[in-house]
Amino acid sequence: MSNKITFLLLIAITLLSCEPKKQEVSKPNVLFILVDDYGYTDCSVMGSKYYETPNIDRIANEGMLFTDGYAACQVCSPSRASILSGKFPARHGITDWIGAKTGEEWSNTGRATKLLPPEYVHHLEHSYTTLPEAMKEAGYKTFFAGKWHLGEKGSWPEDHGFDINKGGWDVGSPKGGYYAPWENPNLPSGPNGENLTMRLAKETVDFIKNHKDTAFFAYLSFYAVHGPIQTTQEKWAKYRDKAEAMGIAETGFEMGHFLPIRQHQDNPIYAGLVESTDDAVGYILDALDELGLAENTIICFTGDNGGVAAGDAFATSNKPLRGGKGYQYEGGIREPFFIKVPELGNGQTCNTPVTGTDFYPTILELCGANLKPEEHNDGVSLVPLLKGGSLAERPLIWHYPHYGNQGGEPSSIIRLGDWKLIHYYEDGREALYNLKNDLSETNDLAAENPERVEQLSQQLFAMLEEMGARYPTQDPTWTAEREKAHLQKVIDKRWPALEKERLWMLSEDFDPGNDWWGSKITID
Repeated sequence: MSNKITFLLLIAITLLSCEPKKQEVSKPNVLFILVDDYGYTDCSVMGSKYYETPNIDRIANEGMLFTDGYAACQVCSPSRASILSGKFPARHGITDWIGAKTGEEWSNTGRATKLLPPEYVHHLEHSYTTLPEAMKEAGYKTFFAGKWHLGEKGSWPEDHGFDINKGGWDVGSPKGGYYAPWENPNLPSGPNGENLTMRLAKETVDFIKNHKDTAFFAYLSFYAVHGPIQTTQEKWAKYRDKAEAMGIAETGFEMGHFLPIRQHQDNPIYAGLVESTDDAVGYILDALDELGLAENTIICFTGDNGGVAAGDAFATSNKPLRGGKGYQYEGGIREPFFIKVPELGNGQTCNTPVTGTDFYPTILELCGANLKPEEHNDGVSLVPLLKGGSLAERPLIWHYPHYGNQGGEPSSIIRLGDWKLIHYYEDGREALYNLKNDLSETNDLAAENPERVEQLSQQLFAMLEEMGARYPTQDPTWTAEREKAHLQKVIDKRWPALEKERLWMLSEDFDPGNDWWGSKITID
């Protein structure tokens, strides 16, 4: 009898061992690409007829393009902190780029403005569980490359959840420029002439190759397209000729509140820098294809604020959006915002307003990790949208009680549905726009809609108070005469100089006088 039982057991074991094993589903990889100072219309897929970005366009065309995608602030550090923390700037306290002057120090810069900007937090708080820390908890290997600008040593990427840091440190611009030799304690300079943007792409690909058999979270934060804008002689010539073929306007700027604002996409140096960034993105996309990882990799692409139309390098135009980096208008906060998830939402366009704080919960849910609503307080998962569904209408807010370097005004903003309210701190006025009908924000409807203005204003300030927002104060040394004299100097001297520089860059004999930044050296 025992022999018979033993025989039957052996048959059963044999049959079980022959059953096909269920294939274990691997976690998706995540590649997050952040381009610095990248404007809403700085890529072809978003409407540019001048810049050429086939690789960035590919992410949008193969994923979901969010037409109303926003950065959390009109300048860099606050937006970056919001992506990593899931919190609006008013809540995490980094309300200006780290290093900006405040209080009396701002008054001493000679800007002659009416208000003194408030103090702000100067590093990403260690008490937060950041997105990379949450990804580590979910079993991911984490990698950072490029611009950090969220605190000094002790608050670098490796102090906030990234296993590897290539190039992230205190400084927000590419110190030394885009061609080696550059200065960066966390990214040794390559051979003379090596392109920094492509170097960051290669560091990212090396990480992916070394971790292709494990789940990875790679966060590539380009220094491009921040100033100083630089390119190769070949790319400059290509885009100079293209601008000429499109027709070079006689004038390139219009005066804004504090500074002239660029009106045309016709800067050949900036166009070359944009193309170099696209080349670097293409290098990574090709690597994912070659490694067989594309079908298991989520790709997020966005920027940290609007394109620089005024201040800094006066590099681009964000039209039809008004303004640019540093501004309270759509040109300062609306961004290219793409999410590519294999077999989900591919080739679709979504008009729901979304923002940088939404990446944190979205990535967690896409990766099957537990959400952390106590951390990503101000973000929601966009997975329902990626699946073709909808989200409940919610208010989005921005709080920038500073002036910055680009000519924007201290303000707070709320968007709810199609309506956008801007509160100005200099005089307390409030402007109201219907973005569905007036994307360029040319028609202030506040006087016609007092009840809506009051409702949105009350909602905005209730949220700001709950978050512990700080506000600007009056500058006791301000005089209308001094400010008027300062602005007249900008009109009389700065504006003509910018017009002259624009035409010089578009002239056939333009030469930056520094061997085109060593860029004639080819780096394999």
